[in-house]
Amino acid sequence: MTSMMNATMIEPRFARIAAAIGDPTRARMLSVLLDGSALPAGEIANAANVSASTASAHLAVLAEEGLVSADTRGRHRYFRIRDAEVAHALEALSLVARRVDPAERWLREPYRSLKHARTCYRHLAGELGVRLLQVLLARGHLAAGATGYEITPPGLSWLSEIGIAFAPQKAGERYAYPCLDWSERRDHMAGPLATSLLEHFLARRWLVRPAQSRALKLTPQGRRGLLPLLSEEATPSRISL
Repeated sequence: MTSMMNATMIEPRFARIAAAIGDPTRARMLSVLLDGSALPAGEIANAANVSASTASAHLAVLAEEGLVSADTRGRHRYFRIRDAEVAHALEALSLVARRVDPAERWLREPYRSLKHARTCYRHLAGELGVRLLQVLLARGHLAAGATGYEITPPGLSWLSEIGIAFAPQKAGERYAYPCLDWSERRDHMAGPLATSLLEHFLARRWLVRPAQSRALKLTPQGRRGLLPLLSEEATPSRISL
């Protein structure tokens, strides 16, 4: 009985994390950083609509709880989501929150843009992200492996043909793995391969980042280059690079 009473008196570790995330201002800050970018405190303060001193206090809490990390560059400190595990936990909370969202919300902005394409900690999410994973699996460029997805030899050839240099996967390395998409409720792809692909799409300006938003906008170049790439029937020769 005593051991059971002691057990009930121990605060679950996630209670402190939940309290840190649950503050509306800190939640906005985490959302701003959820695309994987590193931003100075002033820019985060502007995005969260708070003063610099208030932002610093909130960022200190997030750093103490291991949710963000900071790098000093000259006179400025740049903050980012600490790692992929934190990002995935935040995405999971978004998935739970979506259960009570009215369906018509996704027909309105800014939700429609977020549903179509957005960043999820340095990789592509939303409708385009889910489609990307489906196409890579359907075309045999990825195959299920012990730690997620393995890049197949045809997949390496395809990456080279579209202009991405990617070293052959070593045993035990986790280059790609599923990440449950909170708007689509299906998997998109996370991991170094997903990061390289999104960086490639952005460098080609197939996708662009609007200011202060995780949404990604498909450009006219993207309609010519990216959408054919996301077709299961596409071949590299049909893709406009």
